[in-house]
Amino acid sequence: LDLIVGSVVAAPGPPTPAKRKPTKKTKKAVVFFEVEILDAKTKDKLCFLDKVGKVLPSFSLHWYPARQSIRLDPKGKSLKDEDVLQHLPVGTTATFYFRDLGAQISWVTVFLTEYAGPLLIYLMFYFRVPFIYAPKYDFTTSKHWVVHLACMCHSFHYVKRLLETLFVHRFSHGTMPLRNIFKNCTYYWGFAAWMAYYINHPLYTPPIYGEQQIRLALTVFLFCQIGNFSIHIALRNLRPPGSKTRKIPYPTKNPFTWIFLLVSCPNYTYELGSWLGFTLMTQCLPVAFFTLVGFIQMTVWAKGKHRSYLKEFRDYPTLRSPILPFIL
Repeated sequence: LDLIVGSVVAAPGPPTPAKRKPTKKTKKAVVFFEVEILDAKTKDKLCFLDKVGKVLPSFSLHWYPARQSIRLDPKGKSLKDEDVLQHLPVGTTATFYFRDLGAQISWVTVFLTEYAGPLLIYLMFYFRVPFIYAPKYDFTTSKHWVVHLACMCHSFHYVKRLLETLFVHRFSHGTMPLRNIFKNCTYYWGFAAWMAYYINHPLYTPPIYGEQQIRLALTVFLFCQIGNFSIHIALRNLRPPGSKTRKIPYPTKNPFTWIFLLVSCPNYTYELGSWLGFTLMTQCLPVAFFTLVGFIQMTVWAKGKHRSYLKEFRDYPTLRSPILPFIL
């Protein structure tokens, strides 16, 4: 051993490898944006945000987030909540336009309100509560069994809608304008009262072809109700809970979903079939008019969704029609 003052040095051995210094991780450059918010109508500057990260924050203290619409163009579409600044066609100095969407209300609240109304209103006419028909008919029942069957079908339809709203539907948007609840309720409640008044009227007469017509109509109605429910389940399974993922809907093992091969919105197809069956069952003009108006509205919705599918998915099946196979 070599003696050194205050230390002992061991005999020479194999050289120990030198420790490598840890390499410094290169930090990714953080990009910040300068964001200018203008009013979409007046073009007045509302605020200026400095050093904004990837996500555009909710900037206004006067409007809650669901009421705010941020757009790249004053007349363009609203940006989605999941949009990232770095992926938008803007520079580091970006200009956005704000529009107040007005008071908002949740979709669930609107659906529950507009569906519960027809259910209760129809039952009021069915039980012939006072002040609807002549006093001698108060709380009497119809002698025609089709009237009772129509009440069961109508009630089943709206109970199904209420339960689907609570347990099946997953909404891509949490809210809608408050004014929609008045418009929707006027439509559903008004038509329910109009139909119920004539179907449950003491002078109502059954369909001209009797039981054969009623049984055929009931078969169509129930078939389409099951089909509509099957489509809603298939659409629900496309979207994981809490997400806004959009996928191309395809047929499943359920035969009622095979109509997806030909139609983009088969839930509307089955809904139309249900009301055609109810029209055939009751042979009532207000029901036929409600079916026609509903068909026109559902066609508008179906065409919009069909265009959206074609725009979003390049491999979307071209054989499909919006609502009626090969026709519309």
